[in-house]
Amino acid sequence: MTDVLSPEEKKVLETLDSLGIRWERFEHPPVFTLEESSRYWKDRGGAHCKNLFIRNYRGNRHYLVIIRGDKKVDLKQLNLSLAEDRLSFASAERLQRFLGLTAGAVSPFGLINDRQKEVRVVVDRDLLVETELNFHPNVNTATVKIFREDFLKFLEWSGQKVIYLEIKTSTE
Repeated sequence: MTDVLSPEEKKVLETLDSLGIRWERFEHPPVFTLEESSRYWKDRGGAHCKNLFIRNYRGNRHYLVIIRGDKKVDLKQLNLSLAEDRLSFASAERLQRFLGLTAGAVSPFGLINDRQKEVRVVVDRDLLVETELNFHPNVNTATVKIFREDFLKFLEWSGQKVIYLEIKTSTE
């Protein structure tokens, strides 16, 4: 690692190293959507993932939803699957408070910052057939590719409740 890495990114890469997780990192300009980032990673291989931070209506449960980048989540169907009371996107303040992240850098690696284990993780089963997965390392100026098995190892290490679902695609 070099000194040019942000503290957030260093923390992610050091955690991956401590877990024996192999990773490949590549830099790109700041991106805020998967569509923006696609022009920088299209030839890099691996599944590019979309990470959504949502909450229930009462705001007492938070979820990190991890899906393939080409899918659009049907929140009404997800609401039924999780037996929730109306899901919606969480605010930037909640994202910062629970995962220590900013918009555009939402990633499962934010679970490193959830010391109270308050965020539930929802993983789309479609990701379990992918060999390699790509995520931001808690900043939106780089992407880290890891193997699926290592992703599952990271989730287990995080200690969060993990729910595997077949997430339906929205028709909108």
